[in-house]
Amino acid sequence: LWSLCTTSFTTLIVGVFIVYVLHTCWVMYGIVYTKPCEYPRSDKCISPYLASNPPLQLSIYTALRPNGEGGHSLIHREEAFDVHTRFERLINVSLPKKTRKNGTLYAMVFVHQPGMSPWQDPRQVHLVTQLTTYMLPKPPEVSLITGEDEPQQQQNPNMGADDKLDRPVSHWRSRLTLNVVAENFHFDREALPSDVHRYMKVFQSGRKMVYLPLLFIDQLSNRVKDLVINSSTTELPLTISYDTIALGKLRFWIHMQDAVYSLQQFGFTEKDADEIKGIFVDTNLYFLALTFFVAAFHLLFDFLAFKNDISFWKQKKSMVGMSSKAVLWRCFSTIVIFLYLLDEQTSLLVLIPAGIGSLIEVWKVKKAFKIYFMWKGGKPTFLFGKSDESEKRTEEYDSLAMKYLSYLLYPLCVGGAVYALVFVKYKSWYSWLINSLVNGVYAFGFLFMLPQLFVNYKLKSVAHLPWKAFMYKAFNTFIDDVFAFIITMPTSHRLACFRDDAVFLIYLYQRWLYPVDKTRVNEYGVSYDEDPKKKIHKD
Repeated sequence: LWSLCTTSFTTLIVGVFIVYVLHTCWVMYGIVYTKPCEYPRSDKCISPYLASNPPLQLSIYTALRPNGEGGHSLIHREEAFDVHTRFERLINVSLPKKTRKNGTLYAMVFVHQPGMSPWQDPRQVHLVTQLTTYMLPKPPEVSLITGEDEPQQQQNPNMGADDKLDRPVSHWRSRLTLNVVAENFHFDREALPSDVHRYMKVFQSGRKMVYLPLLFIDQLSNRVKDLVINSSTTELPLTISYDTIALGKLRFWIHMQDAVYSLQQFGFTEKDADEIKGIFVDTNLYFLALTFFVAAFHLLFDFLAFKNDISFWKQKKSMVGMSSKAVLWRCFSTIVIFLYLLDEQTSLLVLIPAGIGSLIEVWKVKKAFKIYFMWKGGKPTFLFGKSDESEKRTEEYDSLAMKYLSYLLYPLCVGGAVYALVFVKYKSWYSWLINSLVNGVYAFGFLFMLPQLFVNYKLKSVAHLPWKAFMYKAFNTFIDDVFAFIITMPTSHRLACFRDDAVFLIYLYQRWLYPVDKTRVNEYGVSYDEDPKKKIHKD
């Protein structure tokens, strides 16, 4: 009954996933495709202002407030602004005193008629964006032996020794990317997309409605730079980049920016959002679409792997054929990796699954070592179950494998930790400890998977392994190879993704080498052959 329920649940999840993918494809099609007005000359259409090729001017101002109150300064002007001509300008922006004192600076971008002030032009369009954003500064790293500081490019003289690193500091955005929809597209007034409506400004021309140029500031390519504003910096460079943008891409970009903003509302930091922006900006659009589908399958396989792993261990009552030390090591390594990723302020896209995996591994250790928790007299008490003869034989093989591995593993880990202590700089002793542990996990962690391979070799069997969960994890391991080049993560974590590939291939080889007899009832009382052939025995 349990097997039937889990199979039905898996089928339901896969069905929901397929519906979700099809729905996503339909939504994406609705975003990139906009139905044009059937009769461009009718009153039901909104015509483009750019169709008559009017002369335009581009003006960019800086201000301390988004509405320009309190004064504004002109930093750049394109007097003969051609919406079809791409350009890039590098300018220096003078920083007001309030901005240098950990303040904010805004950019006001206008597209208006030439020879007229944008503040008085009734047919101007403008957008406002921040040139600064608040982030926590990177903690300084020192040599734990000599106490020598790491040289910093920028130092804030106003920050004393007692200033805390948890105070957000204003960071400079060094790039301003502008786009205008240059195609002469006629919108249907009754089917105007809501995302475009936010950027559209219209006026009445006779009986027809005309919309002004669709100006867009690309926030996704506006990456945060590690340049802290301080009182000694009076000017900072700003790259102004302009290019046309297709209507479909504009709508797609609007939705992606809204998605990033929503993640920030759910607790993602500016650093997390900046890394997500890098996925969109640094990746080809077609490869990005492929990444979305790969990410969806990764999520499905993650869920199915967790479900089958939990289901396997929930029914697990005997550790025959299972390396308990490998389970303990896997628990230790996942916790160390989680703490390392937390210390490195890694993206939540990597951190959250690592945290969930750590909790599951702790629960598996409880099952593997038969640990029972109970309260006696208001104090917690831990009880350990006993092993039978078959489990003791497995433990002997397990201990023998760990004995051989310890001769190689421990000297390498200790030597690497000592080398790092002498030649590498860290934020604190805790940071050195976590980095030393995680380097041992990443570099030699696959060696702790070898005891299970050794037990499989001694028993000449792999029937005791959770193969469904293994296969889902194998698929995810190869998907992780793709994400290793897309999502920001430490280099050691990226290399570990490729290390797992080799381990799973060895497991697959053992699966082929020691085939499971489908007519034999395994240790769970399950036979793969529902109607096994019976042998006739002679008396």
